[in-house]
Amino acid sequence: MSKPKRIYQIAKQINISHQEIVSFLKEKGMDVTNHMSPVDDDMYDIIMKNFASDLYQIEQEQKEDERKALEEQRRLEEEERIRKSDQEREARETEERQRKQAEEQRKLEIEDAKRRVEQEKVDAVERAKREKEEAIARKAEEENAAKVKAEREKEAAEKKAAKPKILRPGEPEGSEETPTDKIIAKKIERKIKHVVKSGDVKEKSKRGKKRRTFDQKEVDASIKKVMSSMDTGKRRRRRKDSKQEQAVEDNVYRVSEFVSVHDFADLVEIDVADIIGKCMDMGMMVTINQRIDKDTIELLAEEFEIKVKFEDDTATIQEDIVAHEEVDESELEPRPPVVTIMGHVDHGKTSLLDHIRKTNVIGGEAGGITQHIGAYSVSVGEGKTITFLDTPGHEAFTAMRARGAQVTDIVIIIVAADDAVMPQTIEAIDHAKAAGVPIIFAINKIDKQGADAEMVRRELSERDMLVESWGGKYPDVEISAKMGTNVDDLLETVLLEAEMMDLKAKPTGHARGIVVESRLDKGIGAVATVLINRGELKIGESFVCGDYSGRVKALKDDHGDRIKSAGPATPVEVLGFSDVPRAGDNLVVMDTDKEARDVSSQRQQVRREQDFKRMRHMTLDEISRQISEGKVREVPLLIKGDVDGSIEALADSFMKMSTDEVAVRIIHRGIGMIKESDVLLAAASDAIIVGFNVTADSNAKLLAKTDDVEIRYYDVIYAAVDDVHQALEGLLEPDVAVKELGVAEVTELFKIPKIGIIAGSKVVSGIAKRNAKVRLVRDGEMLFDGELNALKRFKDEVKEVLEGSECGISLKDFTKIKEGDRIEFYEEEIIARKLEDSKSS
Repeated sequence: MSKPKRIYQIAKQINISHQEIVSFLKEKGMDVTNHMSPVDDDMYDIIMKNFASDLYQIEQEQKEDERKALEEQRRLEEEERIRKSDQEREARETEERQRKQAEEQRKLEIEDAKRRVEQEKVDAVERAKREKEEAIARKAEEENAAKVKAEREKEAAEKKAAKPKILRPGEPEGSEETPTDKIIAKKIERKIKHVVKSGDVKEKSKRGKKRRTFDQKEVDASIKKVMSSMDTGKRRRRRKDSKQEQAVEDNVYRVSEFVSVHDFADLVEIDVADIIGKCMDMGMMVTINQRIDKDTIELLAEEFEIKVKFEDDTATIQEDIVAHEEVDESELEPRPPVVTIMGHVDHGKTSLLDHIRKTNVIGGEAGGITQHIGAYSVSVGEGKTITFLDTPGHEAFTAMRARGAQVTDIVIIIVAADDAVMPQTIEAIDHAKAAGVPIIFAINKIDKQGADAEMVRRELSERDMLVESWGGKYPDVEISAKMGTNVDDLLETVLLEAEMMDLKAKPTGHARGIVVESRLDKGIGAVATVLINRGELKIGESFVCGDYSGRVKALKDDHGDRIKSAGPATPVEVLGFSDVPRAGDNLVVMDTDKEARDVSSQRQQVRREQDFKRMRHMTLDEISRQISEGKVREVPLLIKGDVDGSIEALADSFMKMSTDEVAVRIIHRGIGMIKESDVLLAAASDAIIVGFNVTADSNAKLLAKTDDVEIRYYDVIYAAVDDVHQALEGLLEPDVAVKELGVAEVTELFKIPKIGIIAGSKVVSGIAKRNAKVRLVRDGEMLFDGELNALKRFKDEVKEVLEGSECGISLKDFTKIKEGDRIEFYEEEIIARKLEDSKSS
């Protein structure tokens, strides 16, 4: 008989307060006292039917499955006892044979993948060689043509033969001839010769000389044809790809706003160094991993004479209709502000969130809820509320803004009074200013000994952030998140700032929201936390979100309770996605399922095209570039995590560590457990798998052990960043420091049979060591730099000789020694470099 369940266990299972269950059972007239009261099967069924009908149905089905499985197990056990020993042996042999076949199949797949990678590298090398040979041939042809033309001009000058100048159509006489005009004239001259040879050429003889004559109409027609072909050919000078040579007008590259410089270079097929150089010419200092906005992309497209079309312009026609839907001002109603708290590590962000959550949660007791969805609402009296976003710091904040998600209305930057302004504090300020949102400074830990709020204000003022206490424009509040001091004042400040912003939204109509967080739940599939911007999201509505579509199956508020609809500035957990969306994706309600599926299909097609382009450049062009420019060491990574926000924060942190010498290359990122396909991809790419709050299944672990693929598991972002940081530092070429040991002067030479020349020397300074490296210097010129063959004192081999002593020295593979030469002894010390030194260089 199974052990009876208690009320608190059931409350924890269905995520509600145990007090609700106790009150419900008492209303039903059942004998219960407190949360420790046992519950029989009938009471359990009543509770589940009332509070969690879906879970109850699933549980009943699981019980039925368990009963059937138990019966099946008993039947199999009965048959197992009847089986004979030879059948068991045959089954084991079959299983062993299948396992070996599976291992062979996996090995063949990995070998095939590696073979494809090697073939791509070989193709890239051959292509680089072919391009170099073509460039050399073109250069030789140009030099030869220039030489021929110079000889012709010299010959014409000597003969003083006046030749008529052939002008381009529309070119005035007497215009200065440019290098381009010379090339044009050369092509025209070649064309004329071709016409003369093929046409009616008459030769007349006069005084032993021949003169050729031809029809002027043919000459004019040839000139016009050549000029026309040159005008059309001028537009093809951009990318000389033999497979994809195309006119600039016909090339339309589809990109997304806030794409990184590296990804933009791959998509438009231009060297990343050229793009960075062009940005510098325009007065913008950018790095290879820095994201660029829409205006910058348009300027670059104009400079490089290419056309770009932003992804949102081609795949969100219906979304734009909703976005630009005319709204009557009378229909707008005030909405709560959306607030994000950012700051340096250990400055009290989590403590402040915990205090607000415990004391101001709407409709719940203090500490009586479990926060799962990364956003929640708090009450601040007089019916006013504030929506807080619980993001993993400014990294995720920036990643969401990079995909066009302007979620936050107000940013609270928390600074510890005992630690002042730190690097991440400055980064948080920069990100908030770049987003263009109001900033409120919360000076925390004022209750600690040694706290100095004035020091914080002074350091903020040094960075042009003058707070209101010092007569500036940025509000500041001194708080203690641990003790709860002045937290209410901070919330009142937020409300005051929100009133000045006059935040309003339409509470009815088609809903539009932004994904704050997403994850893959084993039991219910793709789940996302959505912050509604406007309209009302209802159960059963069709929507498109990012690259995927869906239908709202269920809605849960920040308490975990099911609701039927959600209005503006309300965080809600949505079930019904076809796949896991990305944080920052826009959710837009459509009229029909067909419209949602059509937009989703179009976006996925664009995404596949961009991924294909990016993958092709990584496998061919990037390898060719590395071969031609020198060695760039890379750390390939494959990232799997439980939620999209953590994956984005990890990827951005890893990419920021790349330098000109070492780089992080992320070959794949995804949500969910680590599977066999991930291990196969990592094995073919020699990559390391990083799992954040996820594990690998048994087949993936077995395959990883067989193929020596390293899987690292983390639950803290900083631990993963530190490990990758150390890995990149290990790839850096170390610095070599030279340490001078001593100098010896050659006084006499001895020639010994079977050994060679021995230099009788005297150590004039320092010390001479057997294992040291040596330089032989004669009249200030170094003639040898290498190793010793022998170091002897009298007839004994010694390890070192001190200053003032005589010794015999033999150099390795060098015998041209003379009396008076200086032999300098030195050692090379290997010094490991830091990643910061590589960035600065």
